[in-house]
Amino acid sequence: MSFQVKIAQGLKAVPAAGWDACAVAAGSGDDDPFNPFVSHAFLSALEDSGCVAPETGWMPVHALVEDRTGRLVGAAPCYLKSHSMGEYVFDHSWADAYTRAGGRYYPKLQVAVPFTPVTGPRLLVPNGPQAAGIRSHLISGLRALRDQAGASSIHATFLQRTDLEAFTGQGFLQRDDQQFHWFNEGYGSFEDFLEALASRKRKAIRRERRDALADGIAIEWVTGGDITEAHWDAFFAFYMDTGSRKWGRPYLNRQFFSLIGERMAERILLVMAKREGRYIAGAINFIGERRLYGRNWGCIEEHPFLHFEVCYYQAIEFAIARGLDRVEAGAQGEHKLARGYRPVITSSAHDLADPSLRRAVQAYLEQERLYVAEANDELTEAAPFRRNRDKD
Repeated sequence: MSFQVKIAQGLKAVPAAGWDACAVAAGSGDDDPFNPFVSHAFLSALEDSGCVAPETGWMPVHALVEDRTGRLVGAAPCYLKSHSMGEYVFDHSWADAYTRAGGRYYPKLQVAVPFTPVTGPRLLVPNGPQAAGIRSHLISGLRALRDQAGASSIHATFLQRTDLEAFTGQGFLQRDDQQFHWFNEGYGSFEDFLEALASRKRKAIRRERRDALADGIAIEWVTGGDITEAHWDAFFAFYMDTGSRKWGRPYLNRQFFSLIGERMAERILLVMAKREGRYIAGAINFIGERRLYGRNWGCIEEHPFLHFEVCYYQAIEFAIARGLDRVEAGAQGEHKLARGYRPVITSSAHDLADPSLRRAVQAYLEQERLYVAEANDELTEAAPFRRNRDKD
């Protein structure tokens, strides 16, 4: 069967049903069958709110593959970028080195979900006998787009295993990094989970949870139709406070939260902390088929351990209650290890047009992967779980 590759400068040009049919069917292996971040609802909310736009340095150039009847059979969320912010896989040093050598690193192509360090499908191709061929067409289309746009490189980040193999099989360079995820080993309650930990860690978590709520703080789970604009107003204030303190300009605007509330409320969990009748802190999570994805958090009052309670412990409670098998708590953060989260390696793929830059980056990545693997092994050994579940 013949295929045609097209480029869509925004999801308005792509029917939601066709995009989602590819996205939902693109999960593989142990991945979540439904990743909310590659849904048309989430990605279009980023565009319709103006968070993703040429003005913000994220120009949508989504790659599409159609069969001879014009039916969409594959897609890749892609952006032409004029900077390296909002990606969570840092290549600033590559850009600086290339610029000093007289090259032009930007624009570049980013195959990703903007502002979202969550592993998931990037080559949105349903499984089947033609899947490998469609993935190959997408990658060829991305390379043609890179040449046409005068971009220096293609970066596909937070890849599931099938997509990583497709990219590296076409000559992309692999880069590894690390996150911390919580795994549900059939726990019936949070106390069951605590019993799997070493005694000292178990006591520390109980103390943290008690101290976090010591000032009369109550926790609410809000999801689906119960989420109101008042909740979004409160959460956005938290988000802005954290964003301003961390990096100066938060990526998401107020309209984005209203749009996802309209389009995918059933896939959203707000964990909200209330004291003396008003919300003082909150975290937004997205609900997959088998996983809970923790994304953003913020507060307008500082209380000891409240961050751990709202972001980590409440996420574990919800995952156990819903029978979800994993909580992904975002990028970085070795402090999550002591809270029962385990180290996990994440991967990306990079294609650099300039042979000299490619050789330099390839040598660097070979060493970096060794370091990441060693660090992951060491942190796995340091996990707070009881050794062989013996009595402690």
